[in-house]
Amino acid sequence: MSGGAWTVLAVAGVTAAYALGSRRLSTTPVSSALVFTGCGVLLGPAVLGVVDAHDAGPVTALLEAALTLVLFTDAMTVRRRDLTVGGFLPRRLLGIGLLLSIAAGWLLAWPLLPGLTVWELALVGVILAPTDAALGKTAISDRRVPPLVRQGLNVESGLNDGMVLPFFLVFLAAVPGTSYATEGVAGTFWRSLLLSTVLGLLVGGACGRLLQAARARGWITREGRHVYVLAVAAGSYELAVVTDGSGFIAAWVAGFAFGHALRNVPGAAPGTAAPEEGTGERDTTPDLAEDLGGLLASIGLLLFGALLLGPALQHLSWRIVLYALLSLTVVRLVPVALSLLGSGLRAPTVLYVGWFGPRGLASVVLGLLVAEEHVAGTELLGRVVAVTVALSVLLHGATAPALAGAYGAWYRRAAAASRGTLKEAAEVPAGGGRRRLGHPGGPAA
Repeated sequence: MSGGAWTVLAVAGVTAAYALGSRRLSTTPVSSALVFTGCGVLLGPAVLGVVDAHDAGPVTALLEAALTLVLFTDAMTVRRRDLTVGGFLPRRLLGIGLLLSIAAGWLLAWPLLPGLTVWELALVGVILAPTDAALGKTAISDRRVPPLVRQGLNVESGLNDGMVLPFFLVFLAAVPGTSYATEGVAGTFWRSLLLSTVLGLLVGGACGRLLQAARARGWITREGRHVYVLAVAAGSYELAVVTDGSGFIAAWVAGFAFGHALRNVPGAAPGTAAPEEGTGERDTTPDLAEDLGGLLASIGLLLFGALLLGPALQHLSWRIVLYALLSLTVVRLVPVALSLLGSGLRAPTVLYVGWFGPRGLASVVLGLLVAEEHVAGTELLGRVVAVTVALSVLLHGATAPALAGAYGAWYRRAAAASRGTLKEAAEVPAGGGRRRLGHPGGPAA
């Protein structure tokens, strides 16, 4: 059998085995990310050599497809009121904390990663800034954690991967020798950022209105709606790519416009339109796309463990490990603490929010995109990203259940003692949330 066939068989076997025990594992510190990443290292060239490492093209394509679906569905499920009514937490985390995290990651990389240029150091900060709440989903889905914190982490994770994309593209264009450098920073800004944004708005808005019209007339089935979301996400991505723009930015913006159109176009017949905000109902339209995105992300973590992490572990240095640890602690905790100054949130909440900033799919994909440019420094950059994500998978996944329980216990005591004055007890809009993280108001899955 060919190496490719063994790779497919290995991926299928791990996926099936995890699915069979997924409910049992969901109550333990062993997260899905830890299972897939660990199995990837075991099956990769560094150990058993089952997974073929000769052609990284299909791996990159799979990871890009996963990130496209995650970007689109995350943006689609975020509502305006998530950032307005009780949305001070994600506003601060995204508007202040994210920028400070990029800057802190950039500055700390300077003394620890010698040999990288100033713009390559900036790329390290950007690539490791977005969070992936799916790696510690108990921290969000556990009902013992107050809704304000669950919703804040959920919205932050759903938006920050898209928000770092402009910084990523501009910094990449500033690195000599990359494909974006030929157009320069100005050309990248106009084509990859502005053009892609316009295309995303047009595609997402128009397709959302078409879907709403079809639902109002009873033309489309539930299954058709699920497939339609996949088509819109893929179409928005590819339209930007063929116009030399950024497919990721287009898909992210299209998700916003698509979701807004579904929630705000009137005239649908009763029982067929997307639930209006405030009804407490959940629209199932993005379910297939979210499930498929989650599956591809899990498979991507297995391939990440095999092809990126395994080789990186063979070339570890104290500088890489130290930077990875600082990225998960100082680079996250200090910006979060600064962004929440004057918010009224207590120290345990600030520490909880600051710790649960796991790095995952977005960091892996952006790291691979830089590695494909084959410029100086990409090998070191790839190792830093691989080790940081691996430590995040291990530490955040393992600590999520215990810390969610401990923080939930503190919250109950503080809420009882505060007599209704605790900021963490503020109400937030019900509903929404991402399927792969569990319903924000539901039990831990």
